[in-house]
Amino acid sequence: MSRSRAAATATRHFSRMLPGVLLLALCAGCTGGAGAQDAGGASGAGAGGAGVGDALFPRLGNGGYDVRGYRLALDYTPGSRHLEGTARITARADRALSSFHLDLAGLRVRKATVNGRPAKAARSGTELVLTPAAALPKGRTFTATVVYDGKPKTLTGEDTGKEGWIRTYDGAVALGEPTGSMTWFPGNHHPSDKAAYDIAVTVPQGYTAVSNGELKGQETRGRRTTFRWHSGEPMASYLATVAIGRFGIRTTTTGKGLPAYLAVDPTEAAGAENIAKQVDDVITWESRIFGPYPFSSTGAVVDHLPGLGYALETQTKPFFDAAPDQTLVVHELAHQWFGDSVTPRVWKDMWLNEGFATYAEWLWEEDHDGRTAQQIFDDFYDGTDDESEGIWDFPPADPPTVASVSDPPVYGRGAMVLHQLRRAVGDTAFFAVLRTWLKDHRHGNADTKQFIELCERKSGKDLTRLFDVWLYGEGKPKKH
Repeated sequence: MSRSRAAATATRHFSRMLPGVLLLALCAGCTGGAGAQDAGGASGAGAGGAGVGDALFPRLGNGGYDVRGYRLALDYTPGSRHLEGTARITARADRALSSFHLDLAGLRVRKATVNGRPAKAARSGTELVLTPAAALPKGRTFTATVVYDGKPKTLTGEDTGKEGWIRTYDGAVALGEPTGSMTWFPGNHHPSDKAAYDIAVTVPQGYTAVSNGELKGQETRGRRTTFRWHSGEPMASYLATVAIGRFGIRTTTTGKGLPAYLAVDPTEAAGAENIAKQVDDVITWESRIFGPYPFSSTGAVVDHLPGLGYALETQTKPFFDAAPDQTLVVHELAHQWFGDSVTPRVWKDMWLNEGFATYAEWLWEEDHDGRTAQQIFDDFYDGTDDESEGIWDFPPADPPTVASVSDPPVYGRGAMVLHQLRRAVGDTAFFAVLRTWLKDHRHGNADTKQFIELCERKSGKDLTRLFDVWLYGEGKPKKH
């Protein structure tokens, strides 16, 4: 996600507060399924946990298993806003399980099976608890299938921020940061559990359904068309997307040889070629700075919907609610490295996404005859940059609430941390750190402690004070 460059005219980004009803559901205790035992090797099996213990979202995600892949079959009619879905989830039990949880907000569960046998399904808030006919032994790979339907929700915060399944002027788009993906499919919706995805979407003929990864097939039967998308590289669920509309489609190949798929609202059709060029130029530049692009395809979705006001780094195809400027493309594509490929293990480490993507904007400006990164740093420190308001409200590595994970300290001050690091260790070591970080944790999860350890190892310096002051310190530090 990216923040507004000018608060008075913000059409790009804003801080988002988690809706109160959903927050209560995520933070309250949840009931589990019955504790059965399986004489075939799961003696002592227990219920999987509701939540992974994230400090900001303690009930988000689920314990006891690791998802390997999602196979989603969706059927959506824009006129009625009705969604029918089948989610087939392949996972491995980390411990013997008599029951396990999935995150799901709204929608009606019609049927559930585990390994092809009927499973008991119980609901409590945003928790869906499945109790299989026989307990699952530790280490066993299993398949859970959930058939569901209904009108998926749009989650709206106190600041009018929207996520989840959102109506557009001619269809819908699914945007998941931080919790919205649970409104359209059941799953383990915490960024620490990444998986491969196959998403098939059936829509009325004349509509296009776009998702992550590569289009593997398109078939029309009667008056409905199915689009089949595949994402082989692991993906956090908040980065999964579906966009449905009457798009203009442009398929190209970047200078790096990547297939690029762009879906553009018809009112922006005249700018589609320019958007394709922006994506190509930025991918080429960021690959030079950060290392090889981490996915097998790229692209973008540009769609119009009322009152959204932000862009989002949905994996392989960033979403824009209007034709983006070059800086915004730089930010969202930088996330393909920082956030999408290397994903924070917990939400408090969001600065590893947003601070890095913001600093990519600074590097781009420095490398394209604008202000130097030092000049931008000085403007932020002095409060003269349009995006500097509020950057001292809290330490960037310690957002205090769920409502603050996308606030200015995470973006602007997060970028300032990186610039101070660059000054302390020099360009050679700094860019070596970035490339090593991305290589070592490619398609995985990582945290701030690991980043600091890498910085000290690569530079040979004790950087304790730098990070204590700039990353974890309260208030505005003295400028050195």
